[in-house]
Amino acid sequence: MTPERLENITRVLNNRQPDLAIVMENIEDPHNIFAVMRTCDAVGIQDVYVVNTEFRTHKKHGKASSSSAAKWLTLHQFETLEDCMEVVKSRYDKLYAGYLGEGSVSIYDMDFTDSIALAFGNEHFGISDDLLKYCDGRFVIPQVGMIRSLNISVACAVTLYEAKRQRVQKGYYDGTARLPEDDLQVLKAKWMQSRHTNK
Repeated sequence: MTPERLENITRVLNNRQPDLAIVMENIEDPHNIFAVMRTCDAVGIQDVYVVNTEFRTHKKHGKASSSSAAKWLTLHQFETLEDCMEVVKSRYDKLYAGYLGEGSVSIYDMDFTDSIALAFGNEHFGISDDLLKYCDGRFVIPQVGMIRSLNISVACAVTLYEAKRQRVQKGYYDGTARLPEDDLQVLKAKWMQSRHTNK
């Protein structure tokens, strides 16, 4: 273990945001899931929740590979919405859904500095009505073009970087570890065994 590698692991872990998470519901294209994971890693999200009630589970989500962010994240996969929501609602104070319908507020009017999980839905049908029933609110990315929707990975990236901007202002990325100590040590031990720390 080189000092540079240990320093990089420590830096990344100290910027993890334990009170911010992503929920993906019935995402059909695994490439979209991987793209969301890369953004999650980039902004310091550790926990990603994937619920799949419509399609066969993508078994390779959890595979560690040098081209995927999956090995740096904690991936939670569910086959029922109820099981997923039981876990998510117990860990985060609020759950908000990306939603193009009525009742949605601009991401720029949202407070992303609380303990929250953000839900994104299927590429074609969006968030299900069943999931909306669990949500505490809905958000939308303001757009002025003819096409109202964005690809899920793009929508997630735009939303998460707004969340990161707000959290930077609150000092959440000042290098002080926010993960619980036990979780931090478990992740550090796991990452120190990885052969591709910078990928």
